[in-house]
Amino acid sequence: MKVGLLLIVALFAAACGSSGDESTPSSTGPTAPSTTAAPSPTTQPSSSPATAADAPVAPQGDLDANAQAALDQLLAEVLAGSFDAEALDTVIRAGDPRVAWALSDLMRFFQLGEPGLQLIDGFHDLTGMNLNNVAGPGFVAAVNQMIAWDLPAWDEYPAFKKGLFTAIEPQWASFFDENVSIDWRLVTWGGVFIDDSPAGTDIPCSRGCIPALDDPATTTAEEGSWYPDDSLVFGLDVNGEALALPKHQMEVHEMVNLTLGGVRLGIPYCTLCGSAQAYKTEGVPQGFETATFRTSGLLSRSNKMMYDIESGSVIDTFTGEAVSGPLGEAAHTFDQVTVVASTWGAWKAQHPDTRILAEDGGIGRVYPSDPLGGRDDDGPIFPTGPVDPRLPVMEPVVGAFAADGTPVAFRVESATAALSSGQQVSIQGLNVETSGSGLRVVGPDGEVPSHQAFWFAWSQFHPDTLLWDG
Repeated sequence: MKVGLLLIVALFAAACGSSGDESTPSSTGPTAPSTTAAPSPTTQPSSSPATAADAPVAPQGDLDANAQAALDQLLAEVLAGSFDAEALDTVIRAGDPRVAWALSDLMRFFQLGEPGLQLIDGFHDLTGMNLNNVAGPGFVAAVNQMIAWDLPAWDEYPAFKKGLFTAIEPQWASFFDENVSIDWRLVTWGGVFIDDSPAGTDIPCSRGCIPALDDPATTTAEEGSWYPDDSLVFGLDVNGEALALPKHQMEVHEMVNLTLGGVRLGIPYCTLCGSAQAYKTEGVPQGFETATFRTSGLLSRSNKMMYDIESGSVIDTFTGEAVSGPLGEAAHTFDQVTVVASTWGAWKAQHPDTRILAEDGGIGRVYPSDPLGGRDDDGPIFPTGPVDPRLPVMEPVVGAFAADGTPVAFRVESATAALSSGQQVSIQGLNVETSGSGLRVVGPDGEVPSHQAFWFAWSQFHPDTLLWDG
């Protein structure tokens, strides 16, 4: 059966971008803020009902030789533009549930037609999970459930995934070859290709990547009157120099590299996570070039995977930890500075000397006011894994770390309401203050790096987080 992998890629690509101390009673408020420590995550996936309560029993060691040969045959046929149903049947009959990870990868590309149905049936045979009654793409529900189970993969699974994924984007090969700590079970394709543009270029991507902005043109706040006062910006204030990045422009680029207040920064915006962050890119180990961040086109638990174009190393976008390549070998983690989500009007009122990204991005581009068009209104569209039940999945929080390393999240709605009524928002030695219309976190020694994100993202990368919810 001829299916054409590249045609399927074109039809079913869903791009991750366009082309977004214990609590203390307040001295003035009527009640003390409430805090909760992390419970055990629910095993129910975030985008579908749990249809298989118990994890399948997974063997150890290599796959059965016949199953491995059949899986190799299946992959070879897919890459040649065909689907070998007999090879899939041989894989399924071997009964090794670990192969379900390979099936979920194939489901990403075969979402319709006979191959898609065969993969869903095979997944049910291996795991007991029925994907016919889940909302949304089956691969999302499948991966969510397997993450919840922590179902292991077999040792050669990365080789299978490399074969499939590098047929889409050959430049991902080094991410597999120089892997340090990437868990490939959690990785899926975001629907776009790698941004491999050299540092300092402003040439648009010619084949469907998310194009970074390097050292973009900015204007004064007065010249930024084109941007509505009630629209969102991501605000930075580094060494007294302030800058606003309009949300709709960041939804298009998802990555900016620039210098602010004498500090070189890489600023990714994970639209799926609702999280703009800023990393100091000069503080790399001796012998490395200052990092320049790019979007890879891959996702890990609905978090964009970025990489450093200078070293080829993959960086965990949410934590700043290098997880592959030379920087991964060096165990490097990039330091962050605070990013505030605020309306433009409130930000420039507090920072009258702020600058704002030029209306055309400095590259002559016209930006739509709503590039994503409500894409995430119904929740995550890619796998996230288990849900921390303390807050709704897409609830905005501002996260930071206490002096002892404890991760802390402040529910934005609750903290904003408490501050507006004169209450103190404080926990673990961290105090929340308003910044524009958004929030920042300060500690005994001054500002503590913080940023806003959807709850599912903050809690999955920091599962032991302490939650403040007034």
